[in-house]
Amino acid sequence: MLRSITTYGYFFLSLTMLSPVMNRMKKKRETTPPGEFAVEAHSIASKWARLNIKASGARLHVKGLENIPTDRPVVFVSNHQSDFDILIFLAYSPVPIGFVAKMELTKVPLLRTWIDLLGSVFLDRNDIRQGAKAILDGINKIKNGHSLVLFPEGTRSRTGEMLPFKTGSFKLATKPGADIVPVTIDGSGMVMEGNNYIIKPRDVYVTFHSVVKTRGLSAEELSALPARVEKIIKSGIAVDNHF
Repeated sequence: MLRSITTYGYFFLSLTMLSPVMNRMKKKRETTPPGEFAVEAHSIASKWARLNIKASGARLHVKGLENIPTDRPVVFVSNHQSDFDILIFLAYSPVPIGFVAKMELTKVPLLRTWIDLLGSVFLDRNDIRQGAKAILDGINKIKNGHSLVLFPEGTRSRTGEMLPFKTGSFKLATKPGADIVPVTIDGSGMVMEGNNYIIKPRDVYVTFHSVVKTRGLSAEELSALPARVEKIIKSGIAVDNHF
């Protein structure tokens, strides 16, 4: 219980302490080239995320960082076991990233502003028109050189078993012809949600798989793409894949 109090307390305190930085970044976004701004915002968020992961006691085991292109935007497609996954991406991605984030996060003060500053898009899956607009916004961000993180299950898995992928969200990658980096996160759900939100240190295994190309695919290959990526991600959850 002490670990939980410390972790949640640090999370909200650190967000509050970042308020002056957040306000400065909101003003700086108006006058700074987008690429330069994205690098600075990501650097701040990455340091914050690493400190929060350390506070939780979670033991991260990460492999495949060499598979992430640093010379072009990509779409990270990942399974989703926990809200903790967002911290993992911020802490370990070597390139600036935004998220395809659920609309509910706009109700969380400070956090919603940081998610926006990172170049994210907010998606309301209950509103078809807004959802289509958000996907279009995300496509434009990728065309302009910004990488995004997509959780195609649409919500967190409560059991650790992957939920079916929502295939429409793959347009984020296929429309601009962006490469996909499949990502497997295994164990993050047991840090928090799997314990009724009581924080417990756990081993979390993260695998960044090899790039999957989307440019030049036939109609048949595009149709099979979500299942192909899902299979790659699922392959990293097997216990004998831990390292």
